Amino acid sequence: MPDFAVSEGKIKQLRLKMTSLGVREEDILETFARSSGPGGQHVNKTSTSVHLIHIPSGISVTESRERSQSLNRFLARRKLLEKLEEKSGTITAEMKKNEKLRRQKERRRRRRVKKSS
Repeated sequence: MPDFAVSEGKIKQLRLKMTSLGVREEDILETFARSSGPGGQHVNKTSTSVHLIHIPSGISVTESRERSQSLNRFLARRKLLEKLEEKSGTITAEMKKNEKLRRQKERRRRRRVKKSS
């Protein structure tokens, strides 16, 4: 696994998640491109945007949130694993958070409708 500009604990969690989902580094095709947005001359001169394709499933992910290519590589792998989890049907933390927000909005809507009646 390549070196990333994150803590050793986060790298360890990423490795554990990759092994639990059966994803190998050899199955990931990685390309780089110049990203856009804020960052000035640095962003315009370096290829910091990362594009990953998981060859067996065909899922692709692009990440260009940070100015650091190393950090974008880590974030792209994490995003790829989340997509693979969603595809396999397991409930992720992000899915739980979205469901909780959906229920809160529905509750507020019902209260508003009841109050106006």
